[in-house]
Amino acid sequence: MTTAPPAAAPPARWDEQRSFDELGRPLHDVTFCVVDLETTGGSVADGDMITEIGAVKVRGGEVLGEFQTLVNPHTSIPAFIAVLTGITNGMVADAPPVGAALPAFLEFARGSVLVAHNARFDVGFLRHFAREQDLVWPDFEVLDTVRLARHVVTRDEAPNHKLSSLARVFRSGTTPNHRALADARATVDVLHGLMERLGGLGVHTLEELQGYSSKVASAARRKRHLAEHLPHAPGVYLFRDDSSRVLYIGTSRDLRRRVRSYFTASEKRTRIGEMVQIATSVSAVECATPLEASVRELRLIAEHKPPYNRRSRHPEKVTWLKLTREPWPRLSLVKRVLDDDADYLGPFSSRAAAESSLAALHEVFPIRQCNDRLARQPRRSSCVLAEMDRCLSPATGASTRRRTPPSSASCATRCCGGPTTSSTSSTPGWRRWPSRSGSRRRPTTATGWPTSCAPQPAPSGSPR
Repeated sequence: MTTAPPAAAPPARWDEQRSFDELGRPLHDVTFCVVDLETTGGSVADGDMITEIGAVKVRGGEVLGEFQTLVNPHTSIPAFIAVLTGITNGMVADAPPVGAALPAFLEFARGSVLVAHNARFDVGFLRHFAREQDLVWPDFEVLDTVRLARHVVTRDEAPNHKLSSLARVFRSGTTPNHRALADARATVDVLHGLMERLGGLGVHTLEELQGYSSKVASAARRKRHLAEHLPHAPGVYLFRDDSSRVLYIGTSRDLRRRVRSYFTASEKRTRIGEMVQIATSVSAVECATPLEASVRELRLIAEHKPPYNRRSRHPEKVTWLKLTREPWPRLSLVKRVLDDDADYLGPFSSRAAAESSLAALHEVFPIRQCNDRLARQPRRSSCVLAEMDRCLSPATGASTRRRTPPSSASCATRCCGGPTTSSTSSTPGWRRWPSRSGSRRRPTTATGWPTSCAPQPAPSGSPR
């Protein structure tokens, strides 16, 4: 096993750089560890083993160190693999096992971005044997030169994206020969060639390199400066056209990073790609928390109705489930949340979804379903649902002889886990709407039927 000593560098440089992840890490400051493996076959699932590990650590175009070791697979190397790689059983007989070689490599690569040509293969083998040896796998970021080359190198330049073909395109100083260290050196040259080409397209940070796609039009990439004035903070961003009309509204925990991704990453939504082409400016509303940003987003979408937003553009069309404020509450479908101190469940994007939830609640809880307003001690004939034991039958007065009517807060607590103070979540939930004089929460108790909206026990001295 041989390891070339790395050049002297501040030990905390990478940790310091990682702390500024949201700012985008310049490629010349990122430490890459380019790795290549030789194995006895193509799949760990078939029991194939590592026979050689080679790696080159680089930063800013400078080689910081190299790592190379043969690995004893403790199994016979197939003849065709020996012919392909030149690694024979005799060569690995005295080599360290994977249990000794892998920890040494992980220590060498620690704090860097792993790069491999077909990273799924190499990193897959490394992760498998790390688990097998009970080694902690460092949280490596991974870059695949094959994926990048497919977006950069055309068929006119190379018949395929094999390492040998790309090494010729980028005039690598090392010819790949199916030996780990030589192939890693060739991959370094390919990586630098790809980065040089992409630099001319405005790709200057690791985040841009990882998200690069040739599907992003050059016109869109030229607009990435629209994000430069935005803060690294939670908030709402608004894309506008040349007449300042709002085209699209969204939220992010990091406004600059999210907006910049529209101009550098591949956008699969056709309408958003079209929006980016039209947009000429981006404004933002900085918020203290992501929750505040979500609330502001809904309000701004309702106000501007941007054409490229599909969600929440027409809040007046949503449906709510309301737990009415009556002596005997019931659930009702409504279109608006009123300032009436009632409990609301929603919003639902469609009336059909609200009706399904209403039916589910009625199926589980015997809350009354009739639309009439009932007095505290009504005297009417029972309904069909009461005869089926699916209603408390308050109309007959049977319930009032044993119980007092339930409070709406109690019904909300038993039906859906209780009222909440926010309705901004995308998942429908109970919302307490305070009265103008302030929120008046009704007390709830643990007594009564545990699985229904049943009335609470009558207070002491009440007639039974």
